[in-house]
Amino acid sequence: MELVFKGKTKDVFRTADGKYVLKFKDDLTGEDGVFDPGANQVGLQLEGAGDAALRLTKYFFELLQERGIPTHYLSADLGEKTMTVEPAEPFGEGLEVICRCRAVGSFYRRYGKYVEKGQPLDDFVEFTLKDDERGDPPITEDALVMLGILSKDEYKTLYGLTRRIASFVKEELAKRDLELYDIKFEFGRIGQGRHIALIDEISGGNMRVYKDGVQVQPLELTELILKDS
Repeated sequence: MELVFKGKTKDVFRTADGKYVLKFKDDLTGEDGVFDPGANQVGLQLEGAGDAALRLTKYFFELLQERGIPTHYLSADLGEKTMTVEPAEPFGEGLEVICRCRAVGSFYRRYGKYVEKGQPLDDFVEFTLKDDERGDPPITEDALVMLGILSKDEYKTLYGLTRRIASFVKEELAKRDLELYDIKFEFGRIGQGRHIALIDEISGGNMRVYKDGVQVQPLELTELILKDS
């Protein structure tokens, strides 16, 4: 396999047949040793984090595919901590779509004058550019279209998929008395038809989840969700 990209929490390899392999690492985003899914830097290393992220991603991606929601997922090798996926074309140089159920993280830091911390939100969907140097700035639909990052129809598709997938994840968590506060997704264009599909991962590393008012850490989240699976 050919190494094509070294990421914060995963390395990406290309295989001889044109597929891609994601190698999950034990690194988590955050600052000063504190986990934060919204951070744009590695803040800590936790043994087992890569394994937990892959197991949870496999679980959610397979459930989503059963429900007809398109993803780039093909298979997972838990022993090697790898996931094989279809190649996907990113939007611009990377776009993240966040569904916010409660006011925490960067949303609260920006809008704290108008909202209380933890205040319920109506599954607010926010688009941000992947740009570490500029702090992953939020961007509007008009700007995304004007800059040629996506079309208006693609925006509607991403918005709809984000609400649909977040609702599904929220329901799965609620079955275990867990509450989703926010979750971050990435999407890409796949195949000659360039259809839009969910890419990257769904794990404790890209969502904030609380139980009885206390934030659940990524490894614990995986165990709570998969203990009966």
